[in-house]
Amino acid sequence: MSIAAPKTDTAKPAVTAIAGGTIPVSVEGVTKRFRQGTSTVEAIRNISLTVAGGEFVAIMGASGSGKSTLLHVMAGLTWPNSGKITIDGTELSSMSDSQLTRFRRRKIGLIFQAFNLIPSLTAEDNITLPLLADGQSAGLESRLQPLLDRLGIAHRRKHRPDALSGGEQQRVAIARALITDPAVVLADEPTGSLDSVSGQNICQLLQELCAEQHRTIVVVTHEPAVARWARRVVVMKDGSVLTEFQTAEFHSSQALAANYQDIVNSPQITS
Repeated sequence: MSIAAPKTDTAKPAVTAIAGGTIPVSVEGVTKRFRQGTSTVEAIRNISLTVAGGEFVAIMGASGSGKSTLLHVMAGLTWPNSGKITIDGTELSSMSDSQLTRFRRRKIGLIFQAFNLIPSLTAEDNITLPLLADGQSAGLESRLQPLLDRLGIAHRRKHRPDALSGGEQQRVAIARALITDPAVVLADEPTGSLDSVSGQNICQLLQELCAEQHRTIVVVTHEPAVARWARRVVVMKDGSVLTEFQTAEFHSSQALAANYQDIVNSPQITS
């Protein structure tokens, strides 16, 4: 099942109606290949995945497992060679590049390992940038202040990134991802640039936002200490999903890590 070429701006995005409501994230049979010299590398292979509304899912795998590629495809940052990505009922391949940019800005909150804040802007300007880029200048303060208060950075709103700690910068990045009230938040190794205490604080914050605000969150990580905060863990290896499990079955990061190692090293579970 191949992805169609992006449509022109005059075409309306295809919206999928799903019984019982719209599923925030649906991945169906997705494959992504890259050229590497004279050879072709299959980064992800025939992956299918569904994330329900208000669910916190961790995609866990070692470096090179394909987890970040899967996240980038889910975000519409790169096109798959085959398969279908549907976010909040809209198939990404039905949109032109400009439509996809607008859709991503409104429906997908992105959090990166390196924060990706603009150095010359204050914390509040970084947070409100997606709204201003979308022409939504009315009511900024009423949307901004609750986020600043909830994330504990109201007193840092006028500071630029170089005056913020790593944990504060990531909180700014989370606020930026949430300011548009997206259908899904996608986080690529969000604790990778933080110390262990700040990293755990960010994980706890994401879990609380999921519970309090019914946020749908997908986190990519290689760390059991991060994955344990999610409700469900999807295990990847060599571009394929091996299996998944509920974190409630494990009472510590060490137990979750041991289960993960058993899965990836099991000869019975193959890609």
